[in-house]
Amino acid sequence: MTSFFDAVTLQAGYNAALVAIGAGLLGFAAGASGTFLFLRKRALVSDAVAHATLPGVGLAFIMMVALGGDGRNLLGLLAGSAATAWLGLLMIEWITRRTRLAEDAAIGAVLGVFFGVGIVLLTVVQTMSAGRQAGLESFLLGATAGMLREDVIVIAIGGALAVFATWLMRRPLTLVSFDSEYAAALGYDVRRIDLIMMGLVMAVTVIGLKLVGLILIVALLIIPAVTARFWTERSTHVIWIAGALGGTAGYIGAAMSATAPALPTGPIIVLASAALFVISLFFAPRRGVLAAILRHRRFQARVHRRQGLLALAARHPIHEAFTLRLLQSEGLVRRDGVPTPAGLAQAVKVARDESRWKIAREIHQDAGLTGRYDGLTPIEEVFTPDEIAEFDHRLGPPRAVEAK
Repeated sequence: MTSFFDAVTLQAGYNAALVAIGAGLLGFAAGASGTFLFLRKRALVSDAVAHATLPGVGLAFIMMVALGGDGRNLLGLLAGSAATAWLGLLMIEWITRRTRLAEDAAIGAVLGVFFGVGIVLLTVVQTMSAGRQAGLESFLLGATAGMLREDVIVIAIGGALAVFATWLMRRPLTLVSFDSEYAAALGYDVRRIDLIMMGLVMAVTVIGLKLVGLILIVALLIIPAVTARFWTERSTHVIWIAGALGGTAGYIGAAMSATAPALPTGPIIVLASAALFVISLFFAPRRGVLAAILRHRRFQARVHRRQGLLALAARHPIHEAFTLRLLQSEGLVRRDGVPTPAGLAQAVKVARDESRWKIAREIHQDAGLTGRYDGLTPIEEVFTPDEIAEFDHRLGPPRAVEAK
């Protein structure tokens, strides 16, 4: 049985190496191209485009056989799938623009009709003498057992072109994704840019049919982009992070599939991408669940610290156990609840800042300035030393706080 290490290091055989490389290239292209689909909130369109490829596969096979050729020629099948996918995309756009139907209704109609026609055509193909061994059903969930070097070259070239087009069109795609009305005001043709976006998705969908199938390619387009969003706030960075995540999921998923030949490659790739999503969901440094919990804990500690120091300044006893532990850990309060000299100094500072903010609100009528006061923002971050000195002049000398 092939080990995972051998599969990852491309030592599990020629075919396994081809599949891993092809899956990695496809994952990178899908992640990068699907970013704007996710940002535009049009993930369902990719699902319709993917399902619209199925009639093209059947029609291309029938036509190639009728012309005396090999119906299983990959380029011919991809050309047919691209034609019907583009037709489906144009139909969605036309229905949305020309009728009162919402986009989701148009997507549902086109998806169902095209997929139904595709299933009928596949049934017809199976009745043909040349179609019984065609293996066209592999386009539903993908099949990598018979992947050839030419297939990897098609994926590499098509994926590279899709990524290059994504990079070339990143500015108008970003503008349309975030604010289509602003993009139109700048002179961009929003409809054309939307079609370009869908064209990129269609290209990745078509070249990924052989590897992961039309049902699962949608996950490879969307999940890496969603995952990348946890790691950055910049759209330009999301593109490449999504590509890297998609490529990693494709490569690792294909390697895992090679270690157990009974496991289908396409679903394993999607599960690998989902695993990266779960890891990012919990452990991303800025937007992950763990980071959010830590931020909440830090905020909670700041609130308790401030309230505890205000209680010391007012000579009130502190009854909250968490507040006491926090102040004790900072050396501001002794175990018996008596404040230390450092605690008294901090209490004076906090009480003084409260009074300074009151004076600031009297002097400055700018709500945008004084509205920044949340009880936790240091006054030194808002006002200059000269302004603070003016507040202190109006307040007079600070009053000392004595320990009980």
